[in-house]
Amino acid sequence: MLSESLTYLKDSDDALKTSIIGGLCLLFGFLLIPLFLVWGYVVRVLDRTSRDDDEAPRFEDWGDLTIDGAKAFAILLAYSLVPAVVGAILFGGVWLATGESPGTIGAIGFLLAGAVTLAAFVAAAYVSPAAIANFASERRIGAGFDVDELRSVLATGTYATGWLLAFGIVVVGSFVSGILNAVPLVGTVLGAIVAFYALVAAYYVIGHTWGDLHPVSLEGADGEPSSERPAV
Repeated sequence: MLSESLTYLKDSDDALKTSIIGGLCLLFGFLLIPLFLVWGYVVRVLDRTSRDDDEAPRFEDWGDLTIDGAKAFAILLAYSLVPAVVGAILFGGVWLATGESPGTIGAIGFLLAGAVTLAAFVAAAYVSPAAIANFASERRIGAGFDVDELRSVLATGTYATGWLLAFGIVVVGSFVSGILNAVPLVGTVLGAIVAFYALVAAYYVIGHTWGDLHPVSLEGADGEPSSERPAV
């Protein structure tokens, strides 16, 4: 699936136009509306790929794109706030308990707080793509927090494998983007385009993974349960 994800956008009719628009939207994401457009595009990628439609969407119907993106962003924000709050509580608790001179016990407390916070961020990063995929399929914000719906997918080895592949694509894309950002102006724009391209490729993987493991599709053509087994 790696090669397909990397050629997904490249093989589309408007690959260059879409990549440039997406990159510029990421570059001006601090204005929020462009960021909503990016996530609206990701929602469309998920919607299509989860149904085995490998024709990359275009940037069109901007109003709907913005609304879907804003909803997806709200879901992502909610998941990212959980580890942030956990970290604030843990670090604040250790600081209040140990004072300005924490000593050995305080250092251990801060270390444990850091480990738990990191684990919470990883958990949020693991769950959020599936949450966005479920939202893309139902177009309800509540779908992003449907525990029963998500759990059946999150616990599978196939989702874990797909998530790791998608995560790797984002990491490599971010690395290349960071290198390009060292070059003023042109490099910054190219870096944003690469980052957008990597994001789309990653969610291509998530979309296909979701399509394979969504509870509605877990039965085979003969009506028998899928052979997929939970990873945990």
